[in-house]
Amino acid sequence: VQLQASGGGLVQAGDSLRLSCAASGRTFSRYVMGWFRQTPGKEREFVAAIKWSGRSLYSPDSVKGRFTISRDNAKNTLYLQMNSLKPDDTAVYYCAVGLRPDYGSGYGRSATDYDYWGQGTQVTVSS
Repeated sequence: VQLQASGGGLVQAGDSLRLSCAASGRTFSRYVMGWFRQTPGKEREFVAAIKWSGRSLYSPDSVKGRFTISRDNAKNTLYLQMNSLKPDDTAVYYCAVGLRPDYGSGYGRSATDYDYWGQGTQVTVSS
């Protein structure tokens, strides 16, 4: 199983980016997929997740209303559309897939819900 994240880069505040995560090795249409981000010295932070049903979860405080998660099951690809970027969004963004049974409304928000991780893509937002 491999997850390949791409689409990061250096942008200015207010700009947009779309991250992609191409999955290979198996079909992930029945599993939760998510995005996390991490800055040096901090723990990995939940950004957004999308369940196999299409239901989306977002980190309410930091990205809701600006970021949109989506998936193309036919292409086995996960996306994160990021609009109105802020310097605080600067981080390495990781995609992940979780194979465990859905235990409820909170499933997908914790890094421990995930079994496979991509290598990360750097997003830098200048002020």
